[in-house]
Formats: sequence, structure tokens, C-alpha cells
Amino acid sequence: MPVDYLLNFLLGGIFFAKPMREKEYVTMMDPFQLKYGNILTSALLIPALIGDVLWVACIMASLGGTMSVILDLSSFYSICISAAVAIIYTLLGGMLSVAYTDVIQLIFIFFSLWLCVPFLMLNPASTDITLTAFNGTLQAPWIGKLEPDDVGLWIDDFLILSLGGLAIQAMHQRILSAASTKDAQVICFAAAGFSSIMGIPSVLIGAVAASTDWNMTSYGSPSPYDRGEAGKILPIALQHLTPSYISIMGIGAVAAAVMSSMDSCLLSAASLFTNNIYRTLIRKQASDREMHRVIKISVLVVGLVGMGLAFTGNNALAFWILSTDIVYTVIFPQLVCVLFFPMSNTYGAVGGYIVGMTLRLMSGEPLLYLPPVIHFPGCRLIDGVYVQHFPCRTLAMLLSLCAIILISYATSLLFENGFLPKRWDVLQARTHSAPSGSADEEGHVDDKHPAASDQLLDTSC
Repeated sequence: MPVDYLLNFLLGGIFFAKPMREKEYVTMMDPFQLKYGNILTSALLIPALIGDVLWVACIMASLGGTMSVILDLSSFYSICISAAVAIIYTLLGGMLSVAYTDVIQLIFIFFSLWLCVPFLMLNPASTDITLTAFNGTLQAPWIGKLEPDDVGLWIDDFLILSLGGLAIQAMHQRILSAASTKDAQVICFAAAGFSSIMGIPSVLIGAVAASTDWNMTSYGSPSPYDRGEAGKILPIALQHLTPSYISIMGIGAVAAAVMSSMDSCLLSAASLFTNNIYRTLIRKQASDREMHRVIKISVLVVGLVGMGLAFTGNNALAFWILSTDIVYTVIFPQLVCVLFFPMSNTYGAVGGYIVGMTLRLMSGEPLLYLPPVIHFPGCRLIDGVYVQHFPCRTLAMLLSLCAIILISYATSLLFENGFLPKRWDVLQARTHSAPSGSADEEGHVDDKHPAASDQLLDTSC
């Protein structure tokens, strides 16, 4: 996953930061609204908002699992406490709370996790990780083996995490709030480097856990992997392989990471709803005071819904992949076309949306207990649940991309060359590039729209 995020931020800085920041959009959905209108944009907002809510659930589940192991605190209470803290300081500070607290949180995460690594690696119950990387000593080698039947599934997950993040509002929120296009690109490149470095301690902790004789620790035998607790290996390793004061530092790093991510997600979903639904469809004449109140209510609702999903007991990794999966198959091809394919129009966007969404739903989803309608090659029944081992989600994304381009080209050709009368153009296809600024209900540009960061810098009433 450090490699996934390295590619994600590099691609964001190279290809997406400049066109998004130069046109001074407020949210990621602005180019859709300006080019396709409000109705289609609202349809595209649904998977984007679902992705943000699932991401909130992911980070809440991760903190709940960690605190329940180290502090012997119920996951219910730990999730409630952390959600309350994140919601309150996001409501009080807005985008400024994200910007300034993230600096402190990132520094704390970096030093706290690296501080835990020497204590873990020098624990007498642990064997040298270089010896256990490929050899089964106390447990199976910590560098696993990729089975041929799982290649398609791994390719799918890798591309989802590498490319799906490019269509998440939380990332573009930072790009659009940067002072300049250059700063936006620098932020992306810096994030690529730091995310790789900050992922190393987690890898080392996992390697140490796989190289540990757990019978020599207070945890005992069998190992966490054999007990089905591999998803909680970070807090388990911190609790049983480090002194208590070091494990507290580790839980602090996890809590800081959760808070850093959660406030961004809360504002991401709130900005999408208020700017692209409330202001354009519900209350076109809403004042700034009213918009600030709607942002606060949206933050509260998203936080509570995400907290509720975290109580379902699903592991953080499943929420993580599913939240990115949704935007990868539906939003990512749409964003690529609206930014880089001027020929794309409303007909193509509608066709691509239908193709991507239909194929994704027909592929099934174990986390949602949705059985597959289409059984791709390699689909297997595991513990009573069908799991696709074919890269079906990438296939859905590519077919959606192709549908947008082909349908847009065909409809443009038919209308512009007179094969179909203009009066049949009921969707009023726009084949030009999306302009900067904001648009009213008829698609006209308002050059007086506030700068990208203005609306979210303060949420005070």
C-alpha cells in the first residue's frame, strides 16, 4: 500500500493538480456540474458521498480495534469518543482545523511509530526478520507467496488503491485549497514521498509479528494469525512486544492518524453536498451564513453515519478497499473524460455511468452480501460467499471509460453533421471543455465565485 499511495500522489501531481487548480474549482464535482448540468452531477455525487462515508467507517473501525486491544476499552466506546472529538474540532475549525492539526498529527505519527520499531525488533521473543522473510521458522514467511489464481484479484486491488484515490474529494480538497498551481503539485509530490516513508514502520511491525514466538509472550499460543486476529496485529504487537509506555505512544500515533483522516473526510463529504447539491438544487440563493450551517449539519450527519457503520464489525481493510472501489469504477473514468477528453458530453457520461454501475453491481460484493450475477473466470465459493478472482472492477472501469468516449463521439457526430435534428438533443450535450468558476442552473459561468478554499476556511455561524 505504500507503493499504491506513491503512485496515486505522483499521478495526481503530474496530471490532475494543474487542470483542477488552474480553473479554480471549489470541489471535484465542479467540472461535471459546469459541463453536464446539475442532474447528472447529482447522480455522480451519490457514489462519491458513499465512498467518503465508508472511509469514515474505515478509520473509525481501525481506531476502535486498536484501542480495544491496548487499553482494554470497548470498541463501542473508543469509536464514540474518537468520533465525537473529530466531529467537534472539525465543526469548530473548518478547513483550518484540517490544515494546522494535520501538521502536528503527521509529525506525531512519524516519530511515535518509528520509536516503537527498535523495541519490537529487539524483543527476545522475536527472530531476525531477514531470516524469516523467506523461511518458515516460527511461522510462515512474512513475505508471502502470490498464488497464480490470486493474480487477478491482486491486480484489481492494486489499481483500485493506486488510481481510485485520484477521484476522491479529500485529495482534490487539498489541491484546490493550495495557494497556486505550483503549490498544489508540490503538495502531491511531497505526499508521495512521505506516504512511502511513513508506511515503513507498519511493514516492519508486521514482519516482526510474523517472526515472533508468541508462546514466549503474554499473548501465548497460537499466533494472532492462527486465531484470526491478523487484522489487529499492530495493537497486539505493541501491547505484547513493547513496554507499556511505548505501546501508549503507538496508540497515540494510530489515534493521530485517524483524526487526521477523519476531519478531511468529514469536510470532503460536507463540501460536496453543500456546494454541488444544496446550493445548486435545493437553495440556489443560500447565503454564506446558511451555507456554513449546512456544512456543520453535513459534517455531523456524515460522522454519525460513518460511526454507525464502524459498529458493524467489518475490518478496516475491507472498508478501505470498498470506499475506493466505488469511486474507481464510477467516478474515475468520468473525471478522466471531463478533464482530458473535450469531446465527452452528457450522453457519453450517462452511458458510462450506467455501464460502470451495472457491471460493478452484477460482479457482486461480499462485504455487502451481494451475490454476483456474472461469474467471471476464477470466481470461487469461499466459506459460502462467492469471491471474484478476475479483475472485474478494473474491467468495469475500462468499459465505462470506453462507453463515455464512444457514445460522446457518436452523438456529437450525429448532431453536428445533421444526421439527427438538433431538437432531438434533449440532454443538450456540451462538447466543449468545462470552464472555470461556478455555474447557475442553466450552466452559465459565474466568475465571482469565491476561491477554492474560501468556503471551507471557516465554519462559524
